[in-house]
Amino acid sequence: MGDSTLQTVGVMSVVVQKYGGSSVADPSRIQAVADRVRDTRASGHDLVVVVSAMGQTTDRLVSLASEITSNPTPREMDMLLTAGERITMALLAMALHDRGIDAVSYTGSQAGILTDSSHGGARITGITAERVRESISDGKVVIVAGFQGVDPDSREITTLGRGGSDTTAVALAASLDAEACEILTDVEGVFSADPRVVPDALRIKAVSYEDMLVLAGGGASILMPHSVEHARANGVRVHVRSSFSDEPGTWVVADAPDREVVGIATDPEDGAGVITIVGRGAAQATKRVAGALGDTGITSSVLDTGDRFARVEVPIDRIDEAVRSTHEELFRSETTP
Repeated sequence: MGDSTLQTVGVMSVVVQKYGGSSVADPSRIQAVADRVRDTRASGHDLVVVVSAMGQTTDRLVSLASEITSNPTPREMDMLLTAGERITMALLAMALHDRGIDAVSYTGSQAGILTDSSHGGARITGITAERVRESISDGKVVIVAGFQGVDPDSREITTLGRGGSDTTAVALAASLDAEACEILTDVEGVFSADPRVVPDALRIKAVSYEDMLVLAGGGASILMPHSVEHARANGVRVHVRSSFSDEPGTWVVADAPDREVVGIATDPEDGAGVITIVGRGAAQATKRVAGALGDTGITSSVLDTGDRFARVEVPIDRIDEAVRSTHEELFRSETTP
């Protein structure tokens, strides 16, 4: 598990890669992704690539709808929003063709991503992936539009809500028995705290599904809980890493090393700042954290604790300072987790 590189075993193994909006933000980034896909392919893997919409495309589509009506129907919003991923998948296929790589793009429905009937926040109920498997057998790189699927009963197009492309990728990896699912984004993995707030936050080499779920639920937005739940239920090895470098990222797996404190997440909640400490020693760490915060004049109170978490409330206007003080107290003697 611990390797940061993918291993080729026997026959060509399937790898699923997902590229987020910042990774495909413009034509130059799509060209860079095509180069990365080509290199992964050359290393001896069959490849399925899940893509998000380019940059701020989804936000722009939402804005367009608001200029037409203040009350768009959920069905038509899904029809509109799924256009973003279709644009990306077609452009990436074109870029791969220019590199001499046989590639084919599929919408979520064409790829057999089956969902319930909830427009705007559907859940995946199954994956047939027949055309995906056929195309892999034909030696093609398969590109799938993330964030979308189809209700098999009504045959209506649906979207999966925030983080839906991650869920698409993990669910496809489970269906295809993939060696790994790479989530490629604009950060280098999962960190001990938000590196935008804590510049010396540490990259975590490996984190368990359970701890990742707590971090995600506490506000760490690198992975959405639904995608982690799919990974845990199906034993999918997830590698979160940057699409802008070749550096190893963070593995989200079942057998990650157990640690006293894995990381901290933050989330504004009802006008207050909530810091979630994750790890088997989280509850015991609250006294140290309260002392460190008190030394900087920040009041705090413990909201609740569990086997592997503790939630601490601080004033919302001092939450960033509180996070930095908490991280310094809990990780001052650490190297890389």
